[in-house]
Amino acid sequence: MFIMKLTIELVPSSSWWNNLRKLLPKNQWDIIRKRAYATSGHRCAICNAKSRLNCHEIWHYDDDNHIQRLEGFIALCDLCHHVKHIGLAGILAKQGRLDYEKVIEHFMKVNNCSREDFLEHRRQAFEIWSSRSRHPWNIDFGEYEYLRDLVK
Repeated sequence: MFIMKLTIELVPSSSWWNNLRKLLPKNQWDIIRKRAYATSGHRCAICNAKSRLNCHEIWHYDDDNHIQRLEGFIALCDLCHHVKHIGLAGILAKQGRLDYEKVIEHFMKVNNCSREDFLEHRRQAFEIWSSRSRHPWNIDFGEYEYLRDLVK
């Protein structure tokens, strides 16, 4: 099997909406996201698209101790960001707010893979999500913890 440039990253259900963007005042979040955009040359860090960008939080999961640690940020185009959050993409598609097929096609193009590869990767991602969602997770904002403390 090959290494995929673009992968699905599903946040455990107990951690939904537990992110730094939600916690910080807009002006502080803007500093972080603009730094991520500048770091990638104002292009998607995965597919190199020069389009509207999203600041995506990179998390590491300690599955033994159920600790979700913020490792950093990455600039992603809308389609790469929808792949990362494919569960939410499915919900948006059912609401008529997103073309799910375009998300799948983007995944296949970026990874130079087949639909079967996508389906298998998605199946594995949801299997991991299901397992992780059975537990409450402790959120560790890592080097950004001080920002969370500022808004308390």
